[in-house]
Amino acid sequence: MKKSKENGDMMETEPLLRDIKEKHVQVESLSRTLVLAACASCIGGTFQYGFNISVVNAPTKYVMTFINQTWMERYDTEISEQRLTLLWSVIVSIFTIGGLVGSYVGGALSIKYGRKGTLMMNNIFALLAAFFMGISQTTHLFELLIIGRFLIGINAGIGSCVQSLYLGEIAPRALRGAMAMGTSVFITGGIFVGQVVGLRELLGGEEYWPLLLSTTCIPAAMQLLLLPWFPESPRYLLIDKGDERACDEALKQLHGADQYHGEKADIERERLDALGVKPKKPWELFLDQSLRWQLLTIIILNMFQQLNGINAIYFYADYVFSQSGIPENKIPYVTLGAGLCELFTALTCGLLIESLGRRALIIGGYSLMAFWCFCFTLALTFQDVSPWVPYLSMICVFAFILSFGLGPGGVTNILTTELFTQTARPAAYMIGLSVNWLSFFIIGMAFPFIVSGLKQYCFLVFLAVCAMVAIYIFLVVPETKSKTFLEIHAAFQSKGKKGADGLGASLLSTSL
Repeated sequence: MKKSKENGDMMETEPLLRDIKEKHVQVESLSRTLVLAACASCIGGTFQYGFNISVVNAPTKYVMTFINQTWMERYDTEISEQRLTLLWSVIVSIFTIGGLVGSYVGGALSIKYGRKGTLMMNNIFALLAAFFMGISQTTHLFELLIIGRFLIGINAGIGSCVQSLYLGEIAPRALRGAMAMGTSVFITGGIFVGQVVGLRELLGGEEYWPLLLSTTCIPAAMQLLLLPWFPESPRYLLIDKGDERACDEALKQLHGADQYHGEKADIERERLDALGVKPKKPWELFLDQSLRWQLLTIIILNMFQQLNGINAIYFYADYVFSQSGIPENKIPYVTLGAGLCELFTALTCGLLIESLGRRALIIGGYSLMAFWCFCFTLALTFQDVSPWVPYLSMICVFAFILSFGLGPGGVTNILTTELFTQTARPAAYMIGLSVNWLSFFIIGMAFPFIVSGLKQYCFLVFLAVCAMVAIYIFLVVPETKSKTFLEIHAAFQSKGKKGADGLGASLLSTSL
């Protein structure tokens, strides 16, 4: 009897072990192809976003000198300081306007030309931008810098939108979170590379600034060489184009000839659910009551990804490092270390996201950011009390950046992919990223006034923002790990309603 029971247990255990082994082999074989596909899409996508945020900082003085010299040649007089500052502000901030335009049209282009096709065409903007910025000094036309920054902004806006769609749709369910982390990894990687090439020892010298700004053509050229080797999104091919044969070929290339059937079944179920439904326009999402909580969630996440204090931390970094006794000529290298920290946490988040889940990372990230905002406010307030306080400020800078990279920096784009089905996803990205870019522009314009008005107490505002976002995610947003898009849609409907009712009841009881 005992032996029979043992045999029965073995019979039940063997299929389970075999299933686990097959999944392990599947993940290993998938990772190679999918990582290469992710790199090919990201190098001309969010890498450009990060790179062009940071690379413009190094040549600030040289570009302003060039503008002044050009003005003298044209009008035989020096440009006023106010007008020079305005022109430089336009050169820097026009990037966000281009990004806003790009994010708005990116979803529509991805529906018409496909995810891969749109990414390929998008490189035209990067190549033109590199050309205009590269010849600006030779032609004595600083206006070309404005045109170039606007064009590379469009490139970054389209790339960040469509690349996230592509990654979310080619990844298997078990690796969707880790794959989508490519967005965050390549943004932080782009920021870090932009800081490195902007060092004085490389292209940060006065004579090299046109070459520095035109290096944005390199990622574009790399994507044009690499991306054609990988297929179009299988979901786009089957659900949007109705091309089952092309979908099967794409799945075989990405997932293996013997291992794609599960993903094909998920796509087929989503296709049947979307029969007769055309891709939604952005304004149709606002009118769809079944998507109101998903839409509110991505608007909140994208808005506060820019308004959560990360820009303030970088603004104060030079001051904190200087107060800590670091020589001025060494500060760029310490700032480089801060960028490396963010890249490290993005990679760490990619390793943890499928084990800890999305909710734990984003709630934990925002909670830690709120805590470090409090500590940083105290450290800046009592900066002169003791020699060790500036070092506490340094710890707060690095800890805040690490917390941002661990949660909000990496998970936001993943949730935008997972909270919507195929017909609504492009429009959702158009809305979410438009809000993100608009918030980026607003904080860039208003931030100096906020800092000058509130000083270090501005971090108490950011503390409240981070705490509110963490509470909202805890109450409203369900876990999306290892679920199909249809399962997430159903779970979000149920849990989002409960969370909203609970939040409303809590607010009502507080007011009473």
